[in-house]
Amino acid sequence: MSHSRRSFLRNTALAGMAMSVPFRNELLALAPGKKQFGIQLWTVKEALYRDTASVFKLIADSGFKQIESFEGDKGIFWGMKNTEFKKTMDGYGMKMISTHCDIEKDFERKAAQAAEIGMSYLICPHKGAQPSIDDFKRFADQFNKCGEICKKNGIRFAYHNHDYSFKAMPGGIPQDVMMDLTDPHLVDFEMDIFWVTAAGVNPIDYFNKYPNRFTLCHVKDLTKTANGEVESCVIGKGTIDFKNILHAGAAKGLKYFFAEQEAYTGSSELGCTKDNGAAMSKMTW
Repeated sequence: MSHSRRSFLRNTALAGMAMSVPFRNELLALAPGKKQFGIQLWTVKEALYRDTASVFKLIADSGFKQIESFEGDKGIFWGMKNTEFKKTMDGYGMKMISTHCDIEKDFERKAAQAAEIGMSYLICPHKGAQPSIDDFKRFADQFNKCGEICKKNGIRFAYHNHDYSFKAMPGGIPQDVMMDLTDPHLVDFEMDIFWVTAAGVNPIDYFNKYPNRFTLCHVKDLTKTANGEVESCVIGKGTIDFKNILHAGAAKGLKYFFAEQEAYTGSSELGCTKDNGAAMSKMTW
């Protein structure tokens, strides 16, 4: 078969795939120049409360195609119904992939709402440091139950780390305990690269130790204040080696990459969002 005919048949097949929603992401992954990356809305939380519509436009204009929300005073969908929020995202050419949420309240309803609009994940954002390793064992049991609920609705459940889960305590390392005791068929993990680094741990070591368990990540750079405290900053202005980390993560199962920033020294939420969008657009993984 000639090269030109193979190219024609391949392009025809891809065009056919494009007509089917389930294959849309696969098609985008094959098409050059169509790398997808997202933003965790916590990055622009104050601005969103002031003027939601203009912030979403700025996010889209900054190159972000994917959204990860969080559950605040206006709920996961920022005062809208889930279907209304989806239409809003569609209008800006963006897709809501996931959200952080309170897993203690109305979790089954949240899973159903997420599934209805084609989301992929519900995520537990935080558990906090605990006095005993047994507490993290109980969290693992809870995560498996949340994973079952998500699976019933055709979506996935994940846990987002902070630094505390990487700090050894009597009985083990909390992160390892939660990963070892959760069912890989039910529970994924979202690596916050900033917090892993802040804990003095190499993210690549965890990608290698637990392949295909970290499917989402927060791309959040790290710097230190004058008094030695860790602080987030614009991607590329800090000390984290994202080039090697993201390549290693993608090779071990990372699928979703969300920019996040929580401190804005010398700039604003929206200014940093533009800068982070520019930085993400130059990255490869």
